[in-house]
Amino acid sequence: MTRASTPARTRAAAPAEPALALYAQVKEHIVRKIQDGSWPAGHRLPSENELVAQFGISRMTANRALRELLDEGRIVRLAGVGSFVAEDKPQSTLLQIANIASEIRARGHDYGYQLVAGERVAAPADVAAFLDLRAGESVFHSVCLHLEDGVPVQLEDRYVNPRVVPQFLEQDLASTPPSEYLVRHVPYDQIEHLVDAVLPTLEQANRLAMPKAEPCLLLTRRTWTRNVPVTLVRCLHPASRYRLGSRIRADGNPSFG
Repeated sequence: MTRASTPARTRAAAPAEPALALYAQVKEHIVRKIQDGSWPAGHRLPSENELVAQFGISRMTANRALRELLDEGRIVRLAGVGSFVAEDKPQSTLLQIANIASEIRARGHDYGYQLVAGERVAAPADVAAFLDLRAGESVFHSVCLHLEDGVPVQLEDRYVNPRVVPQFLEQDLASTPPSEYLVRHVPYDQIEHLVDAVLPTLEQANRLAMPKAEPCLLLTRRTWTRNVPVTLVRCLHPASRYRLGSRIRADGNPSFG
């Protein structure tokens, strides 16, 4: 008499992955085309009506997909014209004092520079604290605008310690940006970088030719030489046009290039 064989224990099937929402499927399709190079920067995307016909979706769904891609900075939309793949945002390093003019020219773009102000002022309380000065003590102040292909990408607001750089305002700041002069003539041995997301003031938004409701990346930098503060500079970038980031090796050394 043979023993009836017991049925093999069946393995529970893995739960199926939830299907992407329709708008997310459209986004994924467009992002894949951008990432594999099929749709380069400046390529015109299908219109909402074309997406509706291609994917069998509602116009509201197509609009949501394009709207989210716009918010993520992947595309730009021109009223009455259409949607286009956005240019990659320029990126500046956080591990060194970047020369924005060199970065822009290295991308094959035209660099522009405008000096807005160069003056001696009484240090506001926060600036005095940053530079280890007395509130109201005299400091040098400069404001300048950096442009890429004629489009403003950085508004630089800088305070300089006159005890360290007494000849700062004697330079031709209209032709040589303050950062270039300082890097060449004042050795620094410490850098501090802080990055915040902020909304610009109306004046800042006007100088950067951007909507006041659009967020900015604010890079605040302090430098020291022999433990004495040299500069405090706040660099404001429209978030839709610029990014800040760095890469380092496992040994902690920055990787440039």
